[in-house]
Amino acid sequence: MSLKELIATERIILTEGAVVERLRREFSVPLDAHISNAGFIYDPKYRSVIRGIYRQYLNIGNAYNIPMMIFTPTWRANEERVRSAGLIGQNVNGDNFIFLAGLRSGYADYMNNIFIGGLISSKGDCYKPQEALSQGEAHRFHRYQLTALADSGVDFLFASTLPALSEATGIAMAMADTGLDYIISFVIRPAGTLLDGTPLSDAISFIDAAVSIKPLCYMTNCVHHSVLRSALNIPLERLMGIQANTSAKSPEELDDMAELATEEPEIFAQGMKKLHDDFGIKILGGCCGTDNRHIECLAKQLSV
Repeated sequence: MSLKELIATERIILTEGAVVERLRREFSVPLDAHISNAGFIYDPKYRSVIRGIYRQYLNIGNAYNIPMMIFTPTWRANEERVRSAGLIGQNVNGDNFIFLAGLRSGYADYMNNIFIGGLISSKGDCYKPQEALSQGEAHRFHRYQLTALADSGVDFLFASTLPALSEATGIAMAMADTGLDYIISFVIRPAGTLLDGTPLSDAISFIDAAVSIKPLCYMTNCVHHSVLRSALNIPLERLMGIQANTSAKSPEELDDMAELATEEPEIFAQGMKKLHDDFGIKILGGCCGTDNRHIECLAKQLSV
């Protein structure tokens, strides 16, 4: 079954929880200044840590028999940053897919329920829409990374934590050029806008009209489930998922915090389950503040 068919037919799809934040805070792993965790697959020690985190999430999906989306740790592995990290001769994006595909192959009976997304994000700070590329710039800039991910064999492409319509549109156009299925995920405000002020419904309509192949669906991430609830005063048919933070603080507040703001796994899971029950949000997982406990509580509640 393809991801497109899965989204059309399944009641629930689980995603991974936090990876980068857990590496930094839970395991005290120093992130690369340029590509974050994308180069860890080349270091035996850090490769083992990141493997353990992904396995925790995959084990949960397997235990509850819920289809699962996981994402290559390539959030910051664009051409410019890969060059700055001194890895331009390495296929960083493709090698990260191979790493996850190897993990997937270890789940013989569950393997066909695991979908690997090639992950990218904006060029600049995801919390600063003023740094966003124009539509045309984004189309050109992100082509290198998206081509590398598509050529590697990922099941779909995933652009997350997007703050502005202009760059999101350019990314969507570049994704459509690959011919692969893809999903666009925004950071939003409780008022129902992107960080650049564009109403979420307008952003979805604009991108759908601008691309040759529409996204499979849209999501939000790096916001608390209460933020999405507030934003959904009008149900949006094309909005199907959230990777939620465990804090309701604004992006700007979270960006400046030295300590992790979080909530208990049971409370997190209850709020997410209610989003599913009330609005039909079917792709559910975690972002900042979550770990395996949050994803397991979520899977348990969704299985009831």
